[in-house]
Order: sequence, then C-alpha cells, then structure tokens
Amino acid sequence: MAWMSNQRASSSSSSSSFSPTRWSYDVFLSFRGEDTRNNFTGHLYTALCQRGLNTFMDDELRRGEEIAPTLIKAIQESMASIVVFSENYASSKWCLDELACILDCKESKRQIVLPIFYKVDPSDIRNQRGSFGVALSRHEANFKGNNSSSSMDRVQRWRAALTQAANFSGWHFPDGHESKFIHNIVEEISLQTSNRTYLKVAKYPVGLESRVRDMDELLSLGENDVRMIGIWGLGGIGKTTIAKAVYGSIAHKFEGNCFLANVREMSSMPHGLVELQKTLLSDILGGNRKFKVTSVDQGANTIETRLRNRRVLLVLDDVDHRHQLDNLAGGSNWFGRGSRIIVTTRDKHLLTAHGVNLTYKVKELDFYESSELFSWNSFKRDKPPNDYLKLVGRAVCYTKGLPLALTVLGSHLCGRSIEEWKDALDSYEIIPNKEIQEILKISFNGLEHFQKEVFLDIACFFKGEDKDQIVDILRSCDLFPIISIRVLIDKSLLVVNEHNMLTMHDLLEDMGKEIVRQESPTEPGERSRLWFHEDVYHVLTEQTGSTKVRGILINMPKKNDVSMSAEAFSRMKNLRYLINLNASLTGNVDLPNELRLLNWYRYPLQSLPSNFHPKKLVALKMPSSNITRFGQGSTKLGTLTSMDFSGCDKLEEIPDFTGFPNLEKLFLRECTSLVGIHESVGFLEKLVSLSLQNCSSLTRFPTRIGLKSLKILNMKGCRMLESFPEIEAGTMVLENITLECCENLRNLPSSIYKLKNLQELEVRGCPKLLAFPMKVNPENPSSVSHDYQNSLVFPRLRFLRVGDCNLSECEFLMPFNCGSTLTFLDLSGSSFVSLPEWTSTFGSLEWLILRDCKKLQEIPQLSPCIKGVNTGGCKSLERFSKLSNILEHNSQGSLQYSDLSNCHKLLKSLDLDVEKMASILLSHSQTHQHVPSDGECYEFSIILPGNDIPKWFGHRKQPADPNYCDFNIKFPPNFTGKNTRLAFSAVFGTIDYTLPYDYDDYERYGFHVRVFINGDEIFSFHEHIISPGSDHVWLQYISLSNMRHWKRYWNEEEIMYKCEVRFLPSEPILLKACGVQLVYLDLGGGENFGITIEEIIDENNSI
Repeated sequence: MAWMSNQRASSSSSSSSFSPTRWSYDVFLSFRGEDTRNNFTGHLYTALCQRGLNTFMDDELRRGEEIAPTLIKAIQESMASIVVFSENYASSKWCLDELACILDCKESKRQIVLPIFYKVDPSDIRNQRGSFGVALSRHEANFKGNNSSSSMDRVQRWRAALTQAANFSGWHFPDGHESKFIHNIVEEISLQTSNRTYLKVAKYPVGLESRVRDMDELLSLGENDVRMIGIWGLGGIGKTTIAKAVYGSIAHKFEGNCFLANVREMSSMPHGLVELQKTLLSDILGGNRKFKVTSVDQGANTIETRLRNRRVLLVLDDVDHRHQLDNLAGGSNWFGRGSRIIVTTRDKHLLTAHGVNLTYKVKELDFYESSELFSWNSFKRDKPPNDYLKLVGRAVCYTKGLPLALTVLGSHLCGRSIEEWKDALDSYEIIPNKEIQEILKISFNGLEHFQKEVFLDIACFFKGEDKDQIVDILRSCDLFPIISIRVLIDKSLLVVNEHNMLTMHDLLEDMGKEIVRQESPTEPGERSRLWFHEDVYHVLTEQTGSTKVRGILINMPKKNDVSMSAEAFSRMKNLRYLINLNASLTGNVDLPNELRLLNWYRYPLQSLPSNFHPKKLVALKMPSSNITRFGQGSTKLGTLTSMDFSGCDKLEEIPDFTGFPNLEKLFLRECTSLVGIHESVGFLEKLVSLSLQNCSSLTRFPTRIGLKSLKILNMKGCRMLESFPEIEAGTMVLENITLECCENLRNLPSSIYKLKNLQELEVRGCPKLLAFPMKVNPENPSSVSHDYQNSLVFPRLRFLRVGDCNLSECEFLMPFNCGSTLTFLDLSGSSFVSLPEWTSTFGSLEWLILRDCKKLQEIPQLSPCIKGVNTGGCKSLERFSKLSNILEHNSQGSLQYSDLSNCHKLLKSLDLDVEKMASILLSHSQTHQHVPSDGECYEFSIILPGNDIPKWFGHRKQPADPNYCDFNIKFPPNFTGKNTRLAFSAVFGTIDYTLPYDYDDYERYGFHVRVFINGDEIFSFHEHIISPGSDHVWLQYISLSNMRHWKRYWNEEEIMYKCEVRFLPSEPILLKACGVQLVYLDLGGGENFGITIEEIIDENNSI
C-alpha cells in the first residue's frame, strides 16, 4: 500500500493553530511602581486575586536599561494585560518597553489589552503632552548623546505604542471612589477573560484547518451584517469540533460570546431550554450575574431586547428541533450588527425552515487524513508501523472517513497485537461497534415510523439503486417515499448522488442492518428483512420464514443450489421484495401475491406460476431467464411501472401489453430470439424508456408509435429491422434515438422531423440507408416542403451520428435548425467529395468525425468552437483550412485533437511531416497557455503518418516488448510542475495493418497511458487508434498543473520528485517506439525553447 509521500504536509502539524494556548496568568499588570504600587495598583491586584484571577504583579525594584526576561515571559503567557497609566509612567524605560511588548502580544497572540488612565488625561498620552511629553523628550536627549540610531528608533516605538494604547477602550479615573472603580474593573476583566476560556477542540485536530478556512469564507467577518451559518452533517462527522475551532479563533473579535453545547440533550431535561437561555445571557452580558428567567417566552424576549444592539458570537451546538432555534436565536434582528450565529445540526431542514441560508456540509476525511487520525489514536504517531499498514488500510476503508469511527476504533485497537486487530476487524463486519452505532442511531430514533421503514429498506436492499425506480416501489408499500427520502437527506442519513442513485455511509448501512438483526437475534425468520447469505439459506431450507419477513435479498458468495419446498415463500405472506441475484433455487416456487418487487436473475421456469397474481407489483426483473411466455396472471398488472427481460434468449414474442397501462420502462436487450412486438407497445402512454438493443432477430415492430411519454428509444443492433415506424403527432418528447448497426434499415419516415425535443440521433452503421427523408409539407403530404422557417427541424439536436451509412451528400443537413445546439457530428464512411461551406453555420460544433470518407477532398472553415476533428482514412483529402491556419499563424485555437492517419495527400500538399508538426505544436505549447474547462485533461493530441519519435524528444526508446513501455523521471529539487507541460509520443503499427473501427469495443483498439507522480497515479487516458494501415506517430501535450487536478486530494504546492509514465497498448496495436519530454512554458518571451529539466533514470533501450 502506498503511504503518504514525504512531501505531503502532515495534517496535524498544519492544525497546530487549534492546539490550546496555555496561559500562565489571567492578567499582567503594567504600572509605575513609585506612583501606584502601594495604593491603587496594589488594591487592584488584591481585588483581582480575590476574584480568582491569577494575576502577575512585579514586586521587584527595576534596575538597568533592559526589561527583564522574566517580565517578557510573564507578558507573553498572560491572557490579558492591564496598563495603569499614571503621572510618571513614561519616565520609566521599563514601563515603555513593557507597553511595546504588550502590544506585540496583542497582535501575535490576540491578547486582551485594557488601559486605565489613573489621574491622567488620555489625550496627553495620545499626543505625548504634559508629563508624557516631558519624559519622552528627556529620553530622546539622553539617547542623542549616545549617537545611537537604534536608541532613537526605540523612542519612536514608544511614541507609537502610547498613541495606540491611548486609543483603546478602557477606564478613566480622574478622582473619586477608588474601591467602586476597582470593583467595576474586576467585573469587566472577569467577563472578558471568562469569554476567552479555551474550548478543547480535539486531541488530534487532523484535517481541521481546511474546514475552518471554509467556514471563515462563510462567516466573512469583514462584513457588518448579521449572519446565521449552519454546520450540518452525519453524526460523528466533526460538526462540533469545527464549531469549537472556529469559536476559539474568532471569539475575541466580538463584544460578547457564548458556546451553548449539547442543546439537544439539555433541552430534553426539565426546564432545560430556560437554563440554556440563562447561560446565554450570563455568558454574553453578565459575568457572574444571574438572570431571572421564569419561562421560555420570557427568556426569548430578554435575549432579543438585551442583545439587539450588541455584536455577539453565539454557537448553538447539536440543535435538533425548531423550538430550540426559535427561543435561542429567533432571528437576525435579535442581534447587533456584525453578529455571527453558528448552528450545528444533523438536520439540514431545521436550518432551511429557520431561514439559515448559509450552510456548510461537513465532508468526510480523505484517505490520508483518515489514516493519520487513525494512526494518532492507535499508535500515538502520524503513521503506522510497516507491519500494520494493511490492517490500518482495512480499518480506514471500513470507517469511510468518519472521524468518530476513526477515533473510537483507533483507541480500541491501541496497544493490541496484529492477531487481535484482525479478529476485531472481522467482528465489526458482522456486528458493528456499539459505541459508534449509538451515536449514529440518534438521528434514526428521531424519525417517524414510515421514515424508519424507508431507511431500513434502502440500507438492506436498495443502496446504489436509482432513486426514481425505488420511489415507485416504496410508494406501493404506503411509505410516502418522496418526503421520507427528503427527510433522510436532510438528516444526513441518505445521499442522492449525481447519477440519481441512493447512497449512504457504510456505517449507516451497518447500523440499519444491525437494527433489523436485533429484531430477532437468534432466528432470522422472525426478522423483517433478510440479506445475509447464511440467514437466507437457513430460512429457505429450514422453512422458518414468517409473516414478519417483508424483504429477501439472495446474494450467495458463490454459485449455490438452494433446495426448497413450495412452502418456503408461501409462509411469508407479507413479502414485498424478492431479489435473487445469483442463487439457483430448485423445487417448486410459490410466489406471494403481495410482492411489489420481483427481481430474479436466471429464473429457471418458462413462465411465472399460474397462481401468481401480484396486483401490487411495481417492478418485474427477470434478466437472463428461461422465460418464453408470460403467465396467465402476469398479463394484467395495472401497477407495474418497470419490466426487464434483458438476456432472455428464449423469448420470441411480446404479447398484448394493454394490461400494463402504467408501464414506464421496458428493457428487452439481448433477447436474440425475439421476433415480434405487439402493436399495443407502440401506444403505451406512460412508457418513458424502451430498449431493444441487440434484438438481432426482430423483424416485426409496431408500424406506428404514439408514445406520448417516450424519451429514450434504443434499437441498436436490431440487424433484421428494415423500417422505422411512423411517428404519431403526440410523440413529441422523444429525446434520444439509437439505431446503430441496424444493417437492413432502408429508410426513415419523414415524420421523424416532428420530434422537436430530439437531442441525440444515432444512425451509425446502417449501410442500406442511403439518404435521409425529404421533409414533407404538412399542408400537402404529396409535395416536398422547402419552407423550413415555419416548421423547425430538430431545434434541440446536439449529437448526430450518421457514419457508415453510405451517404453521398450532406444536403439533408440543410433544413436542420440546430446550428446553435449541435456539438457532435459523425459523417464517417460517407462518399461526398467536399464538406459544404454552410456546415460552418453549426456554430457550437466541437467534434467532427469524418473517418474513412475516402472521396473527401476538402474541409472548409469550421466552427470556432471545434475541439476535435477525425479525418483518419480520408485518403483523397488535400485541403483542411483549420490545419492550414495552425501552420500559417501558429494558432491552435480551441482545437485539442486531430487524427490525420493515412492522410498522405493532405500532408504532402501542406509540406508537413511529424518533425515539422511536432515543432510547431511545441512552439505553440511554450508560448500559449490554454485554460481547460471542467473535465478536460489534455491540451493537444494528434495522429499522423510517420515512423520516428520527434528529434527534440531527448528521451526515447524502442521497447523490447511491443506491448509495454515505461519511463521513470526524476525531477529537480523543489519542482511543482507549474508552467510545465509533459509531452508524449509513440510510434505504432498493427499486426495485419487492418483495424476495424468498432464503436462497441472502444477500449479494445488503442493504448492506455498512465502517469504516476510520487508513486500515486494521478492521470490516465485511452488513445483510440483507427485503421492506421501503416506506421503512425501519436503526439500529445498535457499541462502538469492540469493533470494534477485529476487527483482529488493533490496539494497544489506539493513538491514533485518523481514521475513514471507507462504505455500499455491493446492488441492488435504494437508499440515500436516511445518518448517522453518535459517542456517549460515560455511566459516571458525568453529563449528557453526546448529546454528540458528532467533526468531519465531508465536509460536502457534508448534510440
């Protein structure tokens, strides 16, 4: 296992700012001894000590020129300093040096500084008048006699310190009652120092600093508005820790502050909310004052009225009910300008309902952070011993970045042997750690009954499934899934990812399963859900199932025949979900009619049981089964929304589907014996997705379709299909049509132009389709319409693939109204001679594929957005305007990829070869910086005929193995990769010099390039090679800065010290030579062209 590199900064060391500042003293007193030692300052010292404040007062006579080191140390270790300005304060150089040191500590250590103007005018100090002016003039005169510039600088420092301190808010005592004056000072200093009391953040604050920075951006302390910020996330994720760290770093900047911990727990106690209100008021306003609060309403009113003009910092930790927020921080108008209120909670909806718009979702620790935190808890160091590496990796993977789990498990395993570690980790996979589970269960316990049921169903059966499909299934069980899922998300118990899949933290999944296991610890048949293969086997073979079982997931660790009787399922009258992923069940099957989901892989029978009448069935999935026909009870299922018979190679006919009026998804992929589909399928009004991919025997399909809800139609590989159905007027929402490799497809209906929402149309590999239909005039169907303005054609089309259809002209594209939307166009294998000039009207076109257009001679000006052009196999091509511009103006523009394989005529007409092209691109790469958009990985790639690596590649080799080549690169010291590109090159051929272009097997033809930095793979890509016919050269340039962003946790400033590049071709590609080169960017217009900075360690096989 690769561990953290030596260059990776330790997370814990970077979080040192959250370690406690251990003050030796609460207060340091700075005073002029002969003025106030035996009166005012002495009395103040006594009062502070009596209040319990540890106070430093220097009792020794001060001698010499320099302040004593013991005083400097005392100042640095004091939380607050009180400066008593008196008549002769400035006459003491020690006092002035103390003051300067105190102000330095205020800046560096955020110490409190409070001035007392004892019988002196603050303006005299500010402007150095009176006794202060006289004293400073005397110091200057003395220093001038020494002719010391450093001494004069010292006076200037004193003057600045006096001015700064005189501007601080403090106390002025011209004369009067000293004891009362001292009492007020002690009250105030007691309040301020108590508000500075350190909150223990975390024993090992790993990963904390970056999260506090995120919070700092939300807090935006420079703004003078009132802000409420919510910190939310899973239990144990570190919400309180982050809140404490933020509180400790900014509390001193507010007039008052309060951290209310454990609000949920405190509120549940008798009069708990009132006590919280009292604490809030006391911490912010009163020092030791007690506020009389007799009811929650009175407390809320007091908070609002007393704090509305005060700039405060308030943290409400672990809030779980709206009532708590309403009565502790009812609104922004409760607090003074500049206030910040931070709320931590597991429930995001609480924040939304209270109008907290600024929220921070706490992320799990990454692998490196998790490893470090776990190591600190288990080994008291930031890295584990080598013999524990694999076990630590296993533990870290189990905890999935949850700080609570890392801390608990790390502490539990601390000091134990390897064998004990293995045994403990094995046990956690069966029975989760109780301490962790109890923390996680807090959110679960607060759910409504039906929400708990939804959570448990997802944890046991549906994690990783599509949300929309599971919603239908859960709704059929009366579980209100839409609101339930929303609540689970808000409570951090569930996540819907970018692919619309239901996901949750693995430890939450374990918690849910443990809750179910505890329903009946010894007899699985009495539990509500079964998923563990041993429990399932026991219940099915021993017939111990009961009416309590509502779901079964059968997933055996290896192929297993399970013999059972007909009663095995019949006992489970309330079974809702039956999911068999891999078990071969033998014996009679009596399926319960209460099923909502039946998912049975390789169902062994030819039809469903005749007595199976699942009136509430929502999803029927029988992939790769022996089904040949539908059972009598399964032809009328009004609740069915999804049906999947993919891979059922014995199914020949799809019968009348009028009995499935609510069907939304129908998947019949790889049904290779399927010949006909009933006309009724063409009029299923709720059908959204229909896939007939690779139904290679299909000849009969509905002649007309009026599918009002259909969005996706996939008929790829329907090789026997000759015609596409007429489209009824109501079929207007269709977005994606795939007709690839329909080898006998001869025509498309003109009604296809009715599809105004069509975004993707793929008709690739249909050699008998010689032309697109002409657009018919709707007012006169017998005539061709030339009025394209009144009826838009494909106005939303963005992806069009009509390659290998023997199209002889491009005129069919003229009526297409997708000039602003089309980004991908494939015309491969067409027989036209020139690409028309009007193709430039496709202003958003990014990718143009013209592979094997053997008659093509010219490519005119293209869209300025073009990123990639494939002209591989265009043997007649002689003119290509985009490439000419690159050669003439050294302007690559947005172009990132070009395949010129077998374009010998073009290269000859342009007087272009590999060496010249490489030099041009190198020059461009050194003098231009391309800023990639999201998801981009490379800056330029090109393939062209040739048989040698460019000469300026100083490091190249002919690999001994044509199927593998690698380079090891050692970088110079302190190299970060900024302003540097990595260039790749390879010479390749094929075994028989013929290479079919296969869209269905993209990964097969070409080669992979993998790049490792400091031992970690940070970048990889696949270069797809098409019909080279002879030796060709591939060139690619990638910015190291852009490449490193592919790795999620890569530190931008991390030092690069080594790099490995691997070339891995797939047959029939053969590598003949490879090269790697680092190239500096010339940002200043200098003459560093071609300078390289690496040392290649592996020098064998050099060319």
